[in-house]
Amino acid sequence: MPRFPEDSFDRLPAPSGRVGAHRGPVPRGRGWRVLAWAALATVLLVGAGIGYLAIIDNNNQFTDALGGAGSSEAATEAPTPTPTVAPVTDGTKSVTVLNGTEIAGLATRVGDAAVASGWNVGSRANASTTDFATTTVYYADAANEGAALGLAQLLGGVPTELNASFPGADLTVVLGTDYAGPGLTDAAAPAEEAPAEEAPAEDAPVE
Repeated sequence: MPRFPEDSFDRLPAPSGRVGAHRGPVPRGRGWRVLAWAALATVLLVGAGIGYLAIIDNNNQFTDALGGAGSSEAATEAPTPTPTVAPVTDGTKSVTVLNGTEIAGLATRVGDAAVASGWNVGSRANASTTDFATTTVYYADAANEGAALGLAQLLGGVPTELNASFPGADLTVVLGTDYAGPGLTDAAAPAEEAPAEEAPAEDAPVE
């Protein structure tokens, strides 16, 4: 075989150690370093999570402690009593008496009984109906509740009602068919005398 003289194409560079296109040998220890960094990151994340949970738990315990103390204090506080209104006789309040029944003169007699007990009764009249069921003392101003209770007590403990339908007086009494208080009967009227029983006739003597 003929031997040709060596030229520049026959002088090839020494192998660089690359394997395949653009690939080189993996440096020693690289895999261990990646694993170590991953383990360190995991430890840090776990520690941060545990610390965060511990802070939240402490805050919850603190809030529960405050809430529990407030509940105990609220439970030991005595309830505020509801103020009660006492019945009074107030002669400065104007009173109107309306007769809601078929009993003639009932408003006049009841009004006279109220005046005798210290009340300032002005108008006495018939109501627009004669079959009013429940005797009631009406008052238009809440400040007159005590006076309304006092008048209702005089009339036999009848009910009271806050109602602005009667603007002509501070208190308005509507007498109903259930009324059984003072003035129901006319004390000045003479009592009816029972008819005298006739004595039995004696038999005439027989001659």
